[in-house]
Amino acid sequence: MELLRSPAEMHRWRAGVRGMVGFVPTMGYLHEGHLSLVRLSRQRDDVTVASIFVNPTQFGPNEDFERYPRDEARDLALLEAEGVHAVYLPSVAAMYPPGYQTYVTVEELSKRLEGAARPGHFRGVATVVTKLFGAVQPHRAYFGKKDAQQLRLIRRMVRDLDLPVEIVAGETVREPDGLAMSSRNVYLAPDERAIAPLLYRGLCAARDAFIAGERDAERLRAIVREVVGQEPRIALEYVSVADDETLEEIEGRVERPALLSLAARIGSTRLIDNVELAP
Repeated sequence: MELLRSPAEMHRWRAGVRGMVGFVPTMGYLHEGHLSLVRLSRQRDDVTVASIFVNPTQFGPNEDFERYPRDEARDLALLEAEGVHAVYLPSVAAMYPPGYQTYVTVEELSKRLEGAARPGHFRGVATVVTKLFGAVQPHRAYFGKKDAQQLRLIRRMVRDLDLPVEIVAGETVREPDGLAMSSRNVYLAPDERAIAPLLYRGLCAARDAFIAGERDAERLRAIVREVVGQEPRIALEYVSVADDETLEEIEGRVERPALLSLAARIGSTRLIDNVELAP
């Protein structure tokens, strides 16, 4: 397994690669969700590349960049065991050298939901993914459905910029009790971890109501709030029922594919989750 730590090293290695290249970008501290994406690429592509880069430009000034969990040795062992051919591990200085001033913005999708809650976050995401694509030059790139807005934003960016990359979505991987796997779950204290599955339970209750015929968007939001609200230690930031592609909030009846999503804080830990609604 090749370890490549600068854009120049990545470009030199990539120039000698033949066949279909699959790419799994990550911020490290890998879990089964990341590894499921690696396996998708291993099944479909001739060569699989992963990246590990905690991207400072997608963190706000009061967010967790410095304490974001990191364990490079563990991550590399997991990737090698999965048969990854190369790992791209650029430094912050290599990605954003002195004088750096170019950013990518997906205008409308960046303003909603997580974009409204975390100003500048998606500018950082779009910029770093564009740079990673430029270095790795993948034919396919794999992203999880758990980060639903990120997935839609990257699809839109790829279409708008005519980037020759197929974006492949992997299903959200969950713990046995339903909690979506996330590197940030490590922040949860044991008592907080015990109540975290209520987030998914609330989403499932609303999805079940939708399947049973409920179409009023506000009623679906209310069902999520009612279930999650049983636990006062969970502070909901938002519950959304939005158009599946544009992420514009739906008012009135849900007559087209929609994304039901939420963000919440449990103690100092911020978690997101979602389910898709298909009429």
